[in-house]
Order: sequence, then C-alpha cells, then structure tokens
Amino acid sequence: MARFEATVDIDRPVEEVFAFLADGENDRQFSPRVQDISKDPAGPTVVGTVYRSTVKDAGMTTSREFRISELVAPTRIRWNELSANLVTAREGGYDLESLPDGRTRVRIFNELEGHRVGKLLVGIAAAAARKDAPAFGQRIKAAVEAS
Repeated sequence: MARFEATVDIDRPVEEVFAFLADGENDRQFSPRVQDISKDPAGPTVVGTVYRSTVKDAGMTTSREFRISELVAPTRIRWNELSANLVTAREGGYDLESLPDGRTRVRIFNELEGHRVGKLLVGIAAAAARKDAPAFGQRIKAAVEAS
C-alpha cells in the first residue's frame, strides 16, 4: 500500500468547502483525469452514496466506483473504492479545518493498493500522485473559490 496527500488553504468558509467536496460530481472541475461522473442514488450525498466515473490515467481509460463511507459535516469525508482496477484507493478522504477570516484548510489523502500486476505498479502510481499532489491541491482551491 502507498499513500499520498496534499494540504491547501481555501478562501471560503468550511461549510461551503464541505458542501462542494461532498458532491463528488464536482470532481470533474478539479481533476483532469475525470471524463464522466454520476452518483447513485440521486440527491444529497450520504453515507453509502456511490460515485461512478470514467477516468484516464497514464493513457488508460478505466471505470471507477467509490462509496462514501463517512460524512461528518463540515469536517470529514471518507470514501472507499469498490472497483477492481489494478491500482485502487483503499481509503481516501478530506479533512477540513476552519481557519480565521472564513478560510478553510483541506487535507486530501488516498491510500493506494495494488491488485494482481498492480502490486508492481502501485509504487509508480503513488510517486506520480505525490508529485502532482501540490498542484492537485491548488486545482481544488481554484475550483472551490470559483464556485
């Protein structure tokens, strides 16, 4: 297993940031890998909501399914990947902290796990994710602040 994380301060109140991030359909606004995303069931995100997406990583298009496993407004969101890809996010999440002047600190993380030949690839995937982590945090910041 391998982990990556990023931390970013966003110029919006924690409740607004939480609402934006809890709606996983917003992922396409900050993740260029997401080509399509939908949720089941429709309506507000709750524990058990499943997001299905088509993503492109390293030139490969895959289908992904993530289940919301924990939702504690306005400070904590957790998910688990249900799909059976070579490299999956065993657990991922956002931790949100209210800062002075109406700002929010967000820490995002994913614990990546390799399956089958993916056990050989998980280190490479994690290294690429760690390299992109600061830019990923900045893309989240820009998307939330533009919403």
